Amino acid sequence: MSQLEKIRNAESKLLLQTYDRNPILFVNGEDVHLIDENGTRYLDLLGGIGVNALGYNHPAIIDAIARQSKELIHISNLFYHRGQAELAEKLTKLTGLDRVFFSNSGTEAWEGALKLARAHAGLLRSEGRHIGTKFLALEHSFHGRTFGSVSTTWKAKYREPFAPTLDGIEFVRFNDVADLRAKFSNEVCAILIEVIQGEGGIRPVSREFFAAARELATSTGALLIADEIQAGTGRTGKWCAYQHYGIKPDVTTLAKQLAGGIPLGAILCTDEAARAIHAGMHGTTFGGGPLACAVACAVIDTIERDGLLDNATKVGGYFIEQLCGLEKKHPAIIDVRGKGLMLAAELNSADLAKKVVAELLARHIVINCTSETVLRFLPPYILKKSHVDEAIRALDEILTEEEQSLATAGAAKGAING
Repeated sequence: MSQLEKIRNAESKLLLQTYDRNPILFVNGEDVHLIDENGTRYLDLLGGIGVNALGYNHPAIIDAIARQSKELIHISNLFYHRGQAELAEKLTKLTGLDRVFFSNSGTEAWEGALKLARAHAGLLRSEGRHIGTKFLALEHSFHGRTFGSVSTTWKAKYREPFAPTLDGIEFVRFNDVADLRAKFSNEVCAILIEVIQGEGGIRPVSREFFAAARELATSTGALLIADEIQAGTGRTGKWCAYQHYGIKPDVTTLAKQLAGGIPLGAILCTDEAARAIHAGMHGTTFGGGPLACAVACAVIDTIERDGLLDNATKVGGYFIEQLCGLEKKHPAIIDVRGKGLMLAAELNSADLAKKVVAELLARHIVINCTSETVLRFLPPYILKKSHVDEAIRALDEILTEEEQSLATAGAAKGAING
């Protein structure tokens, strides 16, 4: 029995069956490649679902882990360590926001942001303002798996198994300004936006919609909360996707790429929003520990030193050009969209999208499909044009083969009917 078979058998007996894994055992990684138990290299254009900003075995991350592990890995948040203030200073400068709370994950950061919005609304009510507790979220949104996060996630399949989910949440049609204005009132404590929806299919919010959300939130004192868990920390070529619009939220959440593979999330907010939180209202055992903060600082320093925001813009721009070229050639591609190294090619069939992902994996290229029909690309920021060329060639071959297969089947059917 192979090592993979042993692990699969053990997992089937021991783990909750929450994942439909591919039958590959990865044991190592280098640069933008994963390496399986047989030494086969796979071009990873998914990056651990947007996590591995610096790829695999990057010396900056290895050195930060080795150095910090010889000092402190964990202490409680009842005491100080050097990492939180250092990382918070970097993040506030990069995002334009004022204060930070560190969590362990994106969904925990989002959960904390929801709590912050309710607490802020309570503070405003105590000061004589009329503001409610309702949240406006967007159709196609995805904010995580914890109870509050899944309650603000649009797709029913994520919410319904755990019903009833939280009350006081209404969904607005994506990029529909009229619907947003109709549903907004002083009963709303926060408008919740992914500036570029991730699981929803790499859908950028329109400038008009984002500006309207900012205007409405400001008019009543409600918070505008931007989920940048997937789009943030440099993935789009700027530190946060909202910076492409010149619109600043009151609160944003980061995770995924933040510590390059070490679990870490963050809530960032304005001083005004932070007025609502005092000691004891929120907390975490592991969030913002010395190891995670040290690695996150190393990731940010490396992105800046190596010009990786510029690389995300240039290589991402090249990638989207090549995908647009395929769109003109292959009718199965109905849209190409995204920013930087957060890209998508939408196909005209869920079955085809699933097949393309499988065929790319057979050619040792890792991507995934989201929102049923959308091929999603979230590669490391160190991606090169040669890697893009490799992926485009494979995708072109697969779509060409599929078209030829359909044409052959159509001709055979026509001959039979004739």
